[in-house]
Amino acid sequence: MYWLGGVLLVAALLGLLLAFFPWDWLRGPLNRYVSGKTGRHFEITRHLDVKLGATTRILADGIEFANPSWAHDPYLVRAEGAEIQVRLMPLLARRIELPLIALRKPELGLQVEADGRRSWALGQDTSDPRNLPDIGAVVVDSGALHFLAPAQGADIRADFALQDAAAAPQQQQAAQQQAALPLTFKARGSWHKLPFEAEGRTGNVLELRRALAHPFPAQLRARTGGTVLRASGEVASLATLDGANANVELEGRSLADLYQVLGVVMPETPRYSARFHLAKDGDVWHARGIQAKLGNSDLGGELNFDRSQAVPLLTGDIRSKAVDFEDLAPLVGLAERPRSAAALPQVKGGGEPSQRVHTAAASPLKVLPTAALDVQRLKAMNADVRWQADSITHTRELPLDRARMHVVLRDSVLRLDPMELGLAGGRASGHLRIDGRQSPALAQLNLDLRAVELNKLFPHFKLNQASFGKLHGDIDLSGRGNSVAQMLAGASGNVDLLMGRGQMSNLMLEIVGLDGGEILKFMLKGDRNVQVRCAAAGFNVQHGLMTPRVLLLDTSDTVIRGEGSISLAQETINLTMNPQPKDRSILALRTPLHITGPFTAPKAGPDKGALATRVVAALALGAFNPLLALAATVETGPGRDADCSAALRE
Repeated sequence: MYWLGGVLLVAALLGLLLAFFPWDWLRGPLNRYVSGKTGRHFEITRHLDVKLGATTRILADGIEFANPSWAHDPYLVRAEGAEIQVRLMPLLARRIELPLIALRKPELGLQVEADGRRSWALGQDTSDPRNLPDIGAVVVDSGALHFLAPAQGADIRADFALQDAAAAPQQQQAAQQQAALPLTFKARGSWHKLPFEAEGRTGNVLELRRALAHPFPAQLRARTGGTVLRASGEVASLATLDGANANVELEGRSLADLYQVLGVVMPETPRYSARFHLAKDGDVWHARGIQAKLGNSDLGGELNFDRSQAVPLLTGDIRSKAVDFEDLAPLVGLAERPRSAAALPQVKGGGEPSQRVHTAAASPLKVLPTAALDVQRLKAMNADVRWQADSITHTRELPLDRARMHVVLRDSVLRLDPMELGLAGGRASGHLRIDGRQSPALAQLNLDLRAVELNKLFPHFKLNQASFGKLHGDIDLSGRGNSVAQMLAGASGNVDLLMGRGQMSNLMLEIVGLDGGEILKFMLKGDRNVQVRCAAAGFNVQHGLMTPRVLLLDTSDTVIRGEGSISLAQETINLTMNPQPKDRSILALRTPLHITGPFTAPKAGPDKGALATRVVAALALGAFNPLLALAATVETGPGRDADCSAALRE
């Protein structure tokens, strides 16, 4: 029994020794040991205390731990005080497990390099994940943080502090919010080389290792470039962001800016605002219940962003009840329209629209969009998204009324297949393929036009409002370029349009034929429609030059045949229309009609030489007898019915 008493006495003395051990004696050796093992300066500056156990608590009054020599900030952490919990058993397996790090007024300097080096990794190779300590939770009260990631264009400084409970509002709701989100923060700097600022509230216990029994709450308002983000919710694991569950509001000058901010490839749009519910499951982010406004257009549905693969994948279904046609201008590289800009307020600090859109609208003599396609963006993401617009409003030059398309982006190849548009009472369906694996990109367009109504296709042409007929056609073009203008400037293929029987304004035909007698008759008695037997326009397209194989309009009154060319490269028209009336009349000065000039302002006028010849002839005959002058204006009606079947086949 004496030996047992001795053991108990030794244990008691050892316990007293450990309880009252002057741990400060070991502060110097500990500082040197940690510095030697990590290869960087470590120092407990004032006081050290240790509470031994399976999980040992190290209480330090004043602590400094340097960053590696390549880092910008001298210290990884410097704090007035710290409690660090260390599990002893994993140390035998050369693993560092820190269940808790509690810091008092810390200053943190975190940096990550493009080659994987991280300033908080321990050991000689800071890019090796095995050298990262396993940290369970971090608790802070107030302090500052500097985060630097040069490869991502990130340089952010943040200040945070515990809210003073005494200064809190007395309302119960505000008090509950403060209890759940006691830590306030403000941050400024740059993100992806864009100006960045943020503020919000969070909990002050940051669980890093595992999913939380009580999810970590946060409220955030951030602005970078022309994008503003507001979010309120919670997350189950800060290390992986699993269990993210937040309501998000997003607004900005263009959805295309999200590529720089989040790495998500979106098209150019007018300014927008959106709200949705954001959740994360593994490597997949879900945006559900999307309610968005782009200019005057609406957008709703669901999107999913999967980062589990080397190239992220965006999938989803999007639907618009009503799309304002003017809101589509940025999509093809044109500047944001004033009505679109007025629909939503300008984001403060958003700056000017993107340079791509601004440049596209620079030349007043061009109508084809010149905005450059960013081929690199096609390589950054894959996509499989379906979009449908139930109604398209405020159309002018192009009378669209609905749209539906399947957008697939895979391995730098963008496909709209199928693509279906409601056009002038009919439809245009087909596919568009843009191969961005090389620059300039290769574009291929195949479009099938069916039952497009003539009077709706040109609704602002007054002489054509009473006309009707249904156009059909095929457009098959391919070309290289990084803009719509470049692609069409070098395009080759075929453009074919045809119309069967219909009706059109007889007055319009007489004006084209310069038949004064018939014009006077219809102006006095009123216009009437004539029967259209057929109409056909077939163009061969070679390197942007459209040359007609057939250009024909045959009515019961007149046959009009055309020749010439249309240059998609120069954006000019040079066509000659030769009318041949089928009836006789007087006061006719029929001559070829030339349609020439740029797409922006084409001009139509008679062949001046031929017209001058007929006028001179009329004047010469009139010198002998005024009645003979009419002889030069007699229309003999040489026109004959065209072979419509052959023309349509051609």
